[in-house]
Amino acid sequence: MSQVKTVSGRGVPVVGNDIDTDRIIPARYLRCITFEGLGDKAFADDRTQAQGQHPFDQPQYQGANILVVNGNFGCGSSREHAPQALAKWGIQAIVGESFAEIFFGNCVAMGIPCVTASAETVQQIQTILQEHPQASITLDLEAMEVYCSDFKASVSLGEGARQMLTTGTWDSCGQLVAQVNQIRATAAKLPYLNWSSSLT
Repeated sequence: MSQVKTVSGRGVPVVGNDIDTDRIIPARYLRCITFEGLGDKAFADDRTQAQGQHPFDQPQYQGANILVVNGNFGCGSSREHAPQALAKWGIQAIVGESFAEIFFGNCVAMGIPCVTASAETVQQIQTILQEHPQASITLDLEAMEVYCSDFKASVSLGEGARQMLTTGTWDSCGQLVAQVNQIRATAAKLPYLNWSSSLT
């Protein structure tokens, strides 16, 4: 199970409130069989309208892994494709003013921390990243702080989600694999799991 205690790298600012999941990944891409390839379609319509000026298209933000957003990010439908598209583009953590609840839960289930900070903090980080795209940024889930260049600020994350990420228990499949012997022992005690033996 993979523990998420710190995420470091470079940031990409996407400015605006109420960016919904249909903007993150338009509905026409939901017909895919797997999530592979969704990274290229993240913010597809916004990027087309911006004609190369969207941060996800700008060369200075390529390789960035921490997304910095404003209020109510990920609102709208509950599609899991939205965080999957961001992850496939390369996003490993998100700092924002606030997140839609289902989007937040989908991110945590993938091991992507979504931490909140004050509007002033978020705007300060976005400004730094706009003026200095190569600035380093680190999210520390143990200290509950974000560092961007020389700027440091506190961030918030519910204790339950923080514990899941830092201990690696966000990975439900990993938990099942790690506890396989206990699962087998419990299954062996359940009479309805042996019903087929009475048919032979």
